[in-house]
Amino acid sequence: MEPTSSWRIFRGDNRKPEPEAKPWKRLPKPPPWRNPATAGSRFVLSEKLLDAINVALHLRRPLLLTGTPGWGKSTLVQRIAMELALGDPLVWHITSRSTLSEALYQYDALGRLYATQSGGQAVKENAEVQDFVLLGPLGTALADQDRPRAVLIDEIDKSDFDLPNDLLNVLEDGVFEIPPLARAARHESGPDKRQVLGADRCPYPVTNGLVERTHWPVIVMTSNGERSFPAPFLRRCVRFDMPAPDERFIADIVTTYLGDVADTERRSITEFAKRLRTGEILAVDQLLNFVHLVSEQPSMPDEARRRARDMLLAELDD
Repeated sequence: MEPTSSWRIFRGDNRKPEPEAKPWKRLPKPPPWRNPATAGSRFVLSEKLLDAINVALHLRRPLLLTGTPGWGKSTLVQRIAMELALGDPLVWHITSRSTLSEALYQYDALGRLYATQSGGQAVKENAEVQDFVLLGPLGTALADQDRPRAVLIDEIDKSDFDLPNDLLNVLEDGVFEIPPLARAARHESGPDKRQVLGADRCPYPVTNGLVERTHWPVIVMTSNGERSFPAPFLRRCVRFDMPAPDERFIADIVTTYLGDVADTERRSITEFAKRLRTGEILAVDQLLNFVHLVSEQPSMPDEARRRARDMLLAELDD
């Protein structure tokens, strides 16, 4: 086994620390791009991407970003939300099982049934239907009456065929119904106003079971290019294909997050850019991980450094 060096936090020597010791304090701070509060502020923008964002904002159209994973598509919405004071971004991660309704609201029917049948009298009287409704990320954005909200719809190319068009129909209409609240409203003589929790755990007003848009949300959708989209969907988006970055752009990303790096790490950037030009599938955060690690841990033995490079810079070829 390689001799223990000071860069190793976990040493594998099976020693039990003293009761007053706090070896967890050896854990370093997370890398700067892993901090959601600052990652967006350091995102490197190209002029073409900056233009695409502004076109989408002027036209109030969703921005559809297409490119390989790991190049900051998801981070961009944090930058937009911060600069325009839109609050924390609302995020909807798409899978093959995602439905539009989950982005709008969720209703815990079983939870309400249990509360009304098994609780005491006070529980039954207070088991209001709105207490079992939770707005999804898109529903929250449409319900917010104070300001526009930024919504990240991540990896929309993983959705089923119909979801993209259904999504844009809701965005165009700016209104959707929450059926359990609409049914409850029919029993009221006047307007039925209720407070429903949003995805950010803040309350939002809903009248007669309808959520109606006050502000157009700022929508950023990402795609890894795993499928094509129908023409009606593409027509209603502002599309931007993330270009393959050159060495200068990669270096700008690294120095933005990590500052000036040593000549050995400059060579890592050059090698990384060369691999991209030959068609390898790589993500910039792989390079950031490696450069950050070896820059922060100069005591790493050469063999450990080589193993780290092989682990962190392996091609993403599934």
